[in-house]
Amino acid sequence: MTLRIALTAAVTILTLAACSQDTAEPTADKAAANPAAQAQDGTAPTTPGDAAFAASEAAMHAEMAQASGGTIDEAYIAKMIAHHRGAVAMADVALAQSQDPGILRMAQTVKDTQTAEIAEMQAWEPAPPAPAAPATAPNGEAAATPTSPAPAAE
Repeated sequence: MTLRIALTAAVTILTLAACSQDTAEPTADKAAANPAAQAQDGTAPTTPGDAAFAASEAAMHAEMAQASGGTIDEAYIAKMIAHHRGAVAMADVALAQSQDPGILRMAQTVKDTQTAEIAEMQAWEPAPPAPAAPATAPNGEAAATPTSPAPAAE
């Protein structure tokens, strides 16, 4: 179980790191340093590897941008489902086109874990609100509430 948690955490960290963007670097420099950045910026991918992932990467970013929620929890779930779907789509590309046994193993692991996590997130329901703490009067006694009588006067 701990190996699965560690693997899931590592995959999530690597996936998030791959999606991060450094806005301090000019677009031309970013494209030169990372050919995949060109595809994100709307120009044609420059390598066969980038081209293979361009559609799934663009779809993931578009879906994440559209995902929203009324609360931080709902937005997190919506955006992470979109993010995980992108990871599954990228894993599918690797599974279909890679011949490296290590990549095929990792891609299958990503697909399996991310698919399970998507199902878990889709099943999530917000926790019920916590009950309000009972009010107290300045003297430390319980204050009257609509369901309890006022404290007796001394």
